[in-house]
Amino acid sequence: MAMMPGLAACCVDAAGITAPSPCRTRAPPRRAASFRQRMITAAAMTAPEKAEVLRSLDGWAESNLLPLLKPVERSWQPHDLLPDSSSPGFREAVDELRARAREIPDDYYVCLVGNMVTEEALPTYHAALNSFVGYDSPSSADAWARWSRGWTAEENRHGDLLNRYLYLCGRVDVRRVEQTIHHLIAAGMQLAADGCPYRGFIYTAFQERATAISHGNTARRAAALGDASLARVCGAIAGDERRHEAAYTRVVAELFQRTPDAAMRALGYMMRERILMPAHHMFDGRDAELFRHYAAVAQGLGVYTTADYAGLVEFFVERWGVAGLGHGLTGEGRRAQEYVCRLPERVRRMDARRRHTQLQRVPFSWVFDRQVELQL
Repeated sequence: MAMMPGLAACCVDAAGITAPSPCRTRAPPRRAASFRQRMITAAAMTAPEKAEVLRSLDGWAESNLLPLLKPVERSWQPHDLLPDSSSPGFREAVDELRARAREIPDDYYVCLVGNMVTEEALPTYHAALNSFVGYDSPSSADAWARWSRGWTAEENRHGDLLNRYLYLCGRVDVRRVEQTIHHLIAAGMQLAADGCPYRGFIYTAFQERATAISHGNTARRAAALGDASLARVCGAIAGDERRHEAAYTRVVAELFQRTPDAAMRALGYMMRERILMPAHHMFDGRDAELFRHYAAVAQGLGVYTTADYAGLVEFFVERWGVAGLGHGLTGEGRRAQEYVCRLPERVRRMDARRRHTQLQRVPFSWVFDRQVELQL
């Protein structure tokens, strides 16, 4: 994905950003409900009611989402960006690809593998997307179902493209990478949406923008390292992710227009509960902290950073008009609004503290147990 690799889960948790201290109720004194409990019990709309709002937007989705999907005939395919296996010059083209790959450092390949592993867990993301609106029929003709299938078809090319490139380049332990994909799909993902489609679409909007940033940065890094072909591979994926981000951002913007308090509470909930990365459960059979180590390499290389996450929150605050919401917000909605608007600065303060940590070298099975420098 689809949904991003990276540091957002680490950012908010490590920053020590927690809910306000519990208040006290009047006699008899007792602890008030936690923020999580209050966000659930005080919500004006139930998850089924929110799903019904989304289903009522089928005509809106027809006009605003489906045009963002490209026709198959106009879409790039992995074959277009890799050596042509039917060509007489296939072996020479692969030799050239591998020669360029030898000049690229291991930390880059750790990031590229992490991106690819995340993309390959697409079956999990497809199931999650369908659950947001409550559709599970593979033949449904409504706009949401067609969007889900079309989005999945476009996303499917991402893992295929990166997987084939990594197979050809000779720089990674392909079997260990395949085991990591197997583990991740089997493990599923931890999504703090609790059956709420508003939270689910907020999560997906964040993931798509972050993924676009990550793939865009790997493209720029490949170009800087002299591999224009690899830059085109990563850039093609980043372009898709930007279109997909636009789609999910539109969905959430429409929810803010129609039901601002419910949308604001959902955003506040997701920011406090953490946007936990879909690849958080990645495991290669050896390193129990593989995601943490991979995210630290991405941070150090500038592929996806804490600063990116802070900027991402700011982008959505502006795009969804969060700071300007007033009329229609309950007390809970206003508290969520205040928290979200202050979050980017808190994340940046955490980033400043992180810079004082020491560098370490950690072996990655993906690159044949060679050690890569990172900062934890």
